[in-house]
Amino acid sequence: MDFIDESKVYLKAGNGGNGCCSFRREKYVPKGGPDGGDGGKGGDIIIEASPHVHTLLDQRYHPHYKSERGQHGQGKNCTGKSGRDLTITVPVGTLVKDALTGEIVADLVEEGQTVIVARGGIGGRGNARFATSTMQAPRYCEPGRPGEEKDYILELKLLADVGLVGFPNAGKSTLISRVSSARPKIADYPFTTLVPNLGMVRWKEADFVMADIPGIIEGAHTGVGLGLRFLRHIERTRIIVYVIDMSEETMRDPKEEFMVLRRELGSYSQRLLDLKQMVLLNKCDLLTAKERAKEAVAFIMDEGYPCFMASALTGEGLSDLLDEIIKDI
Repeated sequence: MDFIDESKVYLKAGNGGNGCCSFRREKYVPKGGPDGGDGGKGGDIIIEASPHVHTLLDQRYHPHYKSERGQHGQGKNCTGKSGRDLTITVPVGTLVKDALTGEIVADLVEEGQTVIVARGGIGGRGNARFATSTMQAPRYCEPGRPGEEKDYILELKLLADVGLVGFPNAGKSTLISRVSSARPKIADYPFTTLVPNLGMVRWKEADFVMADIPGIIEGAHTGVGLGLRFLRHIERTRIIVYVIDMSEETMRDPKEEFMVLRRELGSYSQRLLDLKQMVLLNKCDLLTAKERAKEAVAFIMDEGYPCFMASALTGEGLSDLLDEIIKDI
């Protein structure tokens, strides 16, 4: 299934039903008077956060929604039936924004949380409602009011306790597959991960959700690579773990790689740098990689960030990282 994390939708709430202009006409009841009923209210459109929905796929391919209109009033003071409300289910963590102004209408971060995004029109009054002592036979009624008509942007931001951030092919997918039941695609080429992956991790009686964010490269905050599209998912996390590749194939300077990743996050949103952060020097299963990692560990620790040497492939060293994570969960 495609991972869709943004969609524009058009919503039209139901119109209110028209009021009825009617007079009571029965045998032996002369001048029975007005008995036109009111029109029914149009249906509202509601957006609800559901744990059973994981992407905005439905909204991408079916962007138009219209709720039921109210029925017209009838004689004998019969009020028209109200239109049924329409509920649109979206994933937990969806942001609802007005497409015209950009204003945030709702941030649906809890299961079952709802917001009315388009209100149905109220029904018009029948002529029976206008009868007075001086106007006993009104021959007019009200039309129903139109329902609200709006465009919204739905934006999904994944909810996770820990977000894995790193350059392409740093081993994030291998890490999340090692510590959770998630099974993301793993291959030895860059940008293997094209969509975020979530995994539930259980460690020493603690449970937390870990997110594997697609690879970030220098310039991601300006739209380079895939970073700009998925950086928004990091905003929901409580802890950021930088995953840095220490293998001989890359031979990149881990200290410089760490600083580049921090710059990209800070350029996207300064708030990200206020989150708890730690560093994992991955692929340290070879002796040469361990020797290179020692200098980087000292530098990163001096900067004030917890730093660990590990191998996501073999599992070596991951226990220390998980112990540090659960201290802050």
